[in-house]
Amino acid sequence: MSPPVRAALGAESEGEGSGLGGADSRRAAAELLLTVIEKRRTLDDALMETAAYDDLEGSDRAFARAMVSAALRQLGRINSALQPLLNRPLETTTPHARALLQIGAAQIWLMDTQPHAAVSQTVEASKGWPQARKAAGFLNAVLRQLPDQKAAFEKLPFEDIWPDWFREILTAQFDPAAVKALAQQQMSVPSLHLTAKDEDGAALAASVGGEWLAGPSVSLKTATVRDVPGYDAGAWWVQDAAAALPARLLGGSEGQTVVDLCAAPGGKTLQLAASGATVFAVDRAKKRLERVAENLSRTGLGSRVSLIHSKGEAWRPEAPVDAVLVDAPCSALGTLRRHPEGPWIKRPNEIATYPNAQKSLLEASLAMLKPGGRLVYCVCSPLRHEGFDVVAACIDELGLARVPIELGEVPGFDHCITSDGDLRTIPGGAFAHDAFYVARLTKHA
Repeated sequence: MSPPVRAALGAESEGEGSGLGGADSRRAAAELLLTVIEKRRTLDDALMETAAYDDLEGSDRAFARAMVSAALRQLGRINSALQPLLNRPLETTTPHARALLQIGAAQIWLMDTQPHAAVSQTVEASKGWPQARKAAGFLNAVLRQLPDQKAAFEKLPFEDIWPDWFREILTAQFDPAAVKALAQQQMSVPSLHLTAKDEDGAALAASVGGEWLAGPSVSLKTATVRDVPGYDAGAWWVQDAAAALPARLLGGSEGQTVVDLCAAPGGKTLQLAASGATVFAVDRAKKRLERVAENLSRTGLGSRVSLIHSKGEAWRPEAPVDAVLVDAPCSALGTLRRHPEGPWIKRPNEIATYPNAQKSLLEASLAMLKPGGRLVYCVCSPLRHEGFDVVAACIDELGLARVPIELGEVPGFDHCITSDGDLRTIPGGAFAHDAFYVARLTKHA
């Protein structure tokens, strides 16, 4: 049976909107989904660009977001279960009608929305949407069948949540249990992860009413970030538990100079500064660096960090540094529990291009390091060609040596250490987290 996806607020889970009404929420959800899939935009971008969503307020807005998030988490399964109810391929239906069908299915199959409300209000949404108005009868006929098809939907393999090309890559690189674990993790609403500034995760968990995961990491149920105790004092920052590992594995940073390449949004920079290092945080995106600056100000760590707006391949420090952390640009297909739209907005030919840029950053990192300096390379992707293959090639070509990660260095993630001494954070432990690849290296003296 599928893990349920529930909206954040009780009233929303019943499918009853307020303010602008249920039909408006459903149209906004369908427009968001359409923007993501047809324009290949991230959901975060779509939320900022979609007028119908922007017009909503309060619980209506939250309900629209909950519906589109639920649909994206299991879009492949939704499509597979809808197809037998149609007399033509789903992809040949008009995009607007298809988006409303998918939003209706998410309500009935994945949320606690009452079927009558899901059907009537989704059909009503089509009547007020010029591009979908002619599909009202078709939508009504199909959506009314969905309650009786829920059992068939739940029997579909979990791995069907993804487009075919991505499922095929995962099944080629991982054993069936790992693929299923990745799917199950994506299908559940993620909790919020925080990193403790003082690295005392247990104390932070007690102060915010969360669950201590491991090391400095704490899990909270969905919450408004600014309302969490300790926000104004800068006692923590938002960071996935797996994303907190690379900076910790760099180790021994107090009094040393460290470069954080591709630093934004800044969690690893904050960790390095909190450890006592002097940090050069380098990123090519000026807007994203502004976000780093805001968090440095809030946490009181700004005096230890120099923000550098530059391409990582082009910038060099005035003198060689003790350590470099490379959080390389990648497909980000390890963050699907928080960004399930990833495989739907990317193409196989696009993700094949990342290793060239990743190798260039490792070459640049080597030029910044002192002899014997430490280097941690990481990507928020579990795919072999972005992680292990890049590192293996650079070890052979650039004069690097692997420093294996050992049991006990990564509490909560010991099961993720590979036979080569790298880290691949595939789900399977006691808590949910992103899928990262991390390698620790050193420059030959």
